Amino acid sequence: MRSEKEFLVEEVANHLRKSDYVYLANFDRITVSDVGALRDKLAAEKAEFHVVKNSILRVAAKRLELPDLENWLTGPTAIVVGGKNPSGVAKVIRSFFDSASKGEVKVGVVAKKTYNAQEVKTLSELPSLDVLRAQLLGLLSSPARSLLFVFNGVPAGLLNVLQARAKEAAN
Repeated sequence: MRSEKEFLVEEVANHLRKSDYVYLANFDRITVSDVGALRDKLAAEKAEFHVVKNSILRVAAKRLELPDLENWLTGPTAIVVGGKNPSGVAKVIRSFFDSASKGEVKVGVVAKKTYNAQEVKTLSELPSLDVLRAQLLGLLSSPARSLLFVFNGVPAGLLNVLQARAKEAAN
């Protein structure tokens, strides 16, 4: 392989190493200003959008032992990588492509498992990591809160009985 191509393969492989997911998108009919707007939205999730050649991506994915992407490496291809929140990035991509009516998600690879466009859409509908953490914390604190109410019930009941006796004695 020529050194120029080797350099490009290594550059794409470095992009793919940035996260445990990658989304492949068809970006035809997307203008340069649209790409700039998408990159700004992805930056909030610490993700990146890169246009790549299919042949270079094929070699880089094989080197990193990603699942076979051959079925989706047709037409113009861009990759979205980076960040720690695959569902948040999928949400940004989906909302952008739905609003722009241009381009589409071809496939997603999360933790070395491929997800078709419909599955990526489902992934984008999941709550964010912060929401999931808050829900988990709520589930974990709920039994403790209930136990606290039970323990608090005995002294509160005793206090109510003593107050009632004090009222009776005062009358």
